[in-house]
Amino acid sequence: MNRLALSFTLLLSLLSVPAHAVSEADLLPVDQAYPVSIEAVSADSVRIRWGVADGYYLYKHRTAIDSDSPGVSLEPIQLPPGKPYRDEFFGDVETYRTELVTTVRFSAPAGTDHVLLRLQYQGCADIGICYPPQNKRLRIPLTAAAADGASLLGLNAAADTTLPEDQAFRIEAIVGDAGSLLLKLTPAEGYYLYRDKIAFSTPADAIAAVGKAKLPEALWYPDPEFGTVPVYFEPAEITLPLQRKSTQAGPLQLTVDYQGCKENGICYPPMKKTLSIELPAGGTLGDAGAADTTDAGAPFDVLKWLPALLLALLGGLILNLMPCVLPVLSFKAMALAKANTPGHARSHALWYTAGVMSSFAALGIGVLALRGAGQALGWGFQLQQPVIVGGLALLMFGIGLMMSGLFNWGSGFAGMGQSLTEKSGPTGDFFTGVLAVVVASPCTAPFMGSALAFAFTAHWLLALSVFLALGLGLALPFLLIGFLPGLAAKLPKPGAWMDTLKHWLAYPMYLTAVWLAWVFGNQKGVNGLALLLIAATALTAALWWFERQKMNPSLRAKAIVLVLGVLAAASFGFALQQAQPGAAISTQGKNYEAFSPERLAELRAQGTPVLVDMTADWCITCKVNEKAVLHTDAFTQLLKETGTVYLVGDWTNQDPAISAYLDQYDTPGVPLYVVYPEGAGDGKKLPQLLTHDIMRDALAQ
Repeated sequence: MNRLALSFTLLLSLLSVPAHAVSEADLLPVDQAYPVSIEAVSADSVRIRWGVADGYYLYKHRTAIDSDSPGVSLEPIQLPPGKPYRDEFFGDVETYRTELVTTVRFSAPAGTDHVLLRLQYQGCADIGICYPPQNKRLRIPLTAAAADGASLLGLNAAADTTLPEDQAFRIEAIVGDAGSLLLKLTPAEGYYLYRDKIAFSTPADAIAAVGKAKLPEALWYPDPEFGTVPVYFEPAEITLPLQRKSTQAGPLQLTVDYQGCKENGICYPPMKKTLSIELPAGGTLGDAGAADTTDAGAPFDVLKWLPALLLALLGGLILNLMPCVLPVLSFKAMALAKANTPGHARSHALWYTAGVMSSFAALGIGVLALRGAGQALGWGFQLQQPVIVGGLALLMFGIGLMMSGLFNWGSGFAGMGQSLTEKSGPTGDFFTGVLAVVVASPCTAPFMGSALAFAFTAHWLLALSVFLALGLGLALPFLLIGFLPGLAAKLPKPGAWMDTLKHWLAYPMYLTAVWLAWVFGNQKGVNGLALLLIAATALTAALWWFERQKMNPSLRAKAIVLVLGVLAAASFGFALQQAQPGAAISTQGKNYEAFSPERLAELRAQGTPVLVDMTADWCITCKVNEKAVLHTDAFTQLLKETGTVYLVGDWTNQDPAISAYLDQYDTPGVPLYVVYPEGAGDGKKLPQLLTHDIMRDALAQ
């Protein structure tokens, strides 16, 4: 294998790491990796304990505790010393293993019967996978027993003071549309429901089956039966998707399983309630909205699978025209142009296709495996990792230097001998396909959104077929040229013009490297960007000396190449150690505010029209929309005329709040644009490619 192949092998390893890591050991759900428990210390203090599973750890600097109750103030939290650790993302940090225990002291107004605390924490597994930042709201009851330091829960109240179950827990259901139900579970004051005990089912012969319920955020409560668990004290509004087996109107018997307790009192046994619902005509056969069909027994929905395959094929085909992919395709164009026989053309096309398909398979398996383990990942997730962004920037820069003639791998680009083609062609073609997939991930072509949304919720075999269809679409033009002699004959014959073209094609590579370096700078700050540029400079010098020593080999020249290579690697390593700067989206900009679920809820409660924009620095489609529409004076004026508040969320780095919002709209990645009307009403998702007319129509409504 030549040196170019070795470089691309390193790139392929970046793609395959997630799937490989998960296969080594199952990643625990976050609540099993870091179980939280509470116990009373006195009337004004509680002890909070995080258990830490074997092979996992928590970051000290990512742990915080705040009050969510008005009038309740906390004393400064004193966390115990952690174990010093050199982290690849955060630098020198302290971590906790086995457990983290801290005491929280608070002051509450007289008459307060409970305190709400918000926990923030983040941890990782030793296998190399980190959880997104976690947020938990804890409800801590204040009882007479707590004042004695005995228990937060106090003594059970007399059984005869409890309400009948139908009064303690009311359940209502309305038809949202032909494909979903809206359920409201309301505990009486002083009662609560267990979130994890809520389940829904329908008879086997019913006209619809239930999908995966969308549950609201719960409070974590020190329950006497089950420990610290998620519960609902307030009404819980639950969206329940339906999988229609018939589009005709008819009755549906929905059974709700649930269990709850009275605070400081008795707990009810598991309960069931059957609701009779009249479903209207309509809906789509097999449509379960956000139904969880990822298990092995999920139904094979051919009516959704075939359109998803077609859309994925078209989306992959259009990816060839995207600016992030075009620079890499110059490699393929040069290879096909120099193919001097039909057999060589077919070989180039097949090996390139193998690289594309293998990479899409690895990417799909990695994303689906990590999402199944509880990670909030979507399309383009690897570009949220600075090590991949910076590595790609250096790789694209190095390829540009090669095309500019600074150095050559193996032989000149114009070498046309059969033996050379057989020696270096397949590996070069294969890893060109790998690189095309890596740089394609920030681009979202038309038709890809709905196909990927299907892939992220379907049975894993169906999901993998969608990823492979994307790869086939990306490779299809070169397959056609390789296997249709008529098309291949239209390509220009090899000649001296190829060397000039090669030099010109270096400039798109440089521009791609500049874009990736800019993304890296937003992730690691100006110091990180400066160190990345130092690494690029050292890489240039190393490659120049590498080419020079081939004409006059000497131990001294090889030593210089080695030292410069080490300098480039060290500079890149130091760049990765730089602290992440503040959020790219500031609190307020020229015409926008930073997105947060709380701010969106506040605006919706006021009846204010809102436009939500989920973007990322590495998202090419996002930047095109911003330049053409969203960052223009005309759009700013449109916002003023319609009274619309523009909220922008930055997904350049992992953000669980934005990931949850994307999941809410069944969108696997950015961009996502949602318009909420004035007054009440659901949000409307807009196309991923925007125009002034689209925005004017959307905001005017």
